Amino acid sequence: MRGKIGLEEHFAIEETIEDSNGFLAPEVWPELRARLLDIQDNRLRLMDAHGMEMMLLSLNAPTVQAIHDVKRAHEMAIRANDFLANEVAKRPDRFQGLAALPLQDADLASRELERCIHDLKFKGALVNGFSQANSEDNILYYDLPQYRDFWSVVQKLDVPFYLHPRNPTAAWSQIYGGHPWLMGPTWAFGQETAVHALRLMASGLFDQFPELKIVLGHMGEGLPYSMWRVDHRNGWVKTPPSYPAKRKLGEYFQENFYLTTSGNFRTQTLIDAILEIGADRIMFSTDWPFENVDHAADWFDAASISEADRIKIGRSNAAKLFKLDVAG
Repeated sequence: MRGKIGLEEHFAIEETIEDSNGFLAPEVWPELRARLLDIQDNRLRLMDAHGMEMMLLSLNAPTVQAIHDVKRAHEMAIRANDFLANEVAKRPDRFQGLAALPLQDADLASRELERCIHDLKFKGALVNGFSQANSEDNILYYDLPQYRDFWSVVQKLDVPFYLHPRNPTAAWSQIYGGHPWLMGPTWAFGQETAVHALRLMASGLFDQFPELKIVLGHMGEGLPYSMWRVDHRNGWVKTPPSYPAKRKLGEYFQENFYLTTSGNFRTQTLIDAILEIGADRIMFSTDWPFENVDHAADWFDAASISEADRIKIGRSNAAKLFKLDVAG
């Protein structure tokens, strides 16, 4: 399929590149580093070779979210967003931007999002999980009350918010002790992000702001497979839920969430996600440079789904959700 649009496609700047060192084996770090720092060269050649018309670019992880000093986190977000805007301006037909946000401070994040949407013409935001403010252990999830004004701004701007993974902190990851292979994309990324998403659903956030649009990568971080059980565990017990949300969490999942195929190139999983959330809410992505464009594109182009769904997932859903200026 030609004309595919990818939504979870990362880059780095020199100030953030080392945050990605250690996710893969040391011997491939030079290659990964080069991939992250390149935008206009090899990345474009791969897009051309594998039918990708556009990438929406976002800063590598955890970067801004892991900077404890709030002022410095704000400065880094501005620097990265300005850099990205300059790169997008070179080829706006091939690249668009997703904002990095200093969510250590909700007001600063709101102002930076407004700047990115209004002035830099970005299409939304991608945030690398929870933020740490002032210390390692002051961990902030976005269901907390201080973020309600921020979410009001997101809804008013009518832009998607991509909740991207990061590893739990050392103090919160005892379950992985002695098993480092479970960290990162193998398991910890998905578990951490799924819990964060469930917290958003249960908090009453979507009752207050029903037009919010949250994007999850990696085919939903395992949630499509689990949502029925989330709402129906111990069904013979009629005790009402103890969370503030007014509806079943699966209803918010189906109405306020969108999924991408980033880094999860499995047709059975895609079909499960389609059955759970619908083909109109799933979008193609590669997770470049941590995954290969050819692996994502070759799988998707041959996946046993209808051609109508392939066009939706590969292109038209993203164009509609992110208001992209693309033909067809």
